[in-house]
Amino acid sequence: MDKPKIGLALGSGGARGFAHLGVLKILEENNIQIDYIAGSSMGALVASFYSMGHNINHLIKLSLAFKRKFYMDFTVPKMGFISGNRIKEFIKLFTHGKNLEDLKIPVAVIATDLVKGEEVIFISGSIADAVRASISIPGIFVPVKENGKILVDGGVIDRVPVSIVRKMGADIVIGVDVTFSKKETEITNIYDVIMKSIDILHMEAINNKQLGSDILIQPDVSQYSSTAFTNTGEIIKIGEEETTKKMPEIMKVLEQWKERN
Repeated sequence: MDKPKIGLALGSGGARGFAHLGVLKILEENNIQIDYIAGSSMGALVASFYSMGHNINHLIKLSLAFKRKFYMDFTVPKMGFISGNRIKEFIKLFTHGKNLEDLKIPVAVIATDLVKGEEVIFISGSIADAVRASISIPGIFVPVKENGKILVDGGVIDRVPVSIVRKMGADIVIGVDVTFSKKETEITNIYDVIMKSIDILHMEAINNKQLGSDILIQPDVSQYSSTAFTNTGEIIKIGEEETTKKMPEIMKVLEQWKERN
């Protein structure tokens, strides 16, 4: 084997996850071919759309036009405020109703089962169903019920699914973490309260666990809210800039792998 299989682990983070598009753009420009992708929450959404084979610049244009109204379909609060039907239809439309096994790049979508507190990994079946489960922020989106499981946001249990993409067969894993840093952000509504609480829990988990990636890209998007979709262009640009900074390290890791193999 003359070149390694490269895996990408795209983390959760709400609107901050648009930084993943900037990461992908720079990797493409440097001819870094991605062989596997695992994603949690927003990372799962980006992974699925990208692996459909869509041009990265087309995806960036789509993201710049994305508004909250695309997924805000309120329901009577019982297990969540947003039914999730609208975003599911949007995902289904953009992925042409395809299954995960139809994607050009193998993708694993991560969700969390609230019943058993276990990680659920989708590698086959409806893209729309899997991603809808993975983006189900607890308390905001109505969870997905499936085969006795109650599925919510994959980031609850595995914010940056490095171990999953390695199990898929990756020799080298690039992790992308858009996690919160301890900067003050404005909290004005229940959505902000829930997202901020999850952010703090995730930070604690990451501080106490090595992600285990060969390269870790951490775009500093902490100045932007994970709940607002108003600074998408700036967030993507930061993803590009941080990946550009990491390119020498990425190339070094690739060269070291070749020397060993």
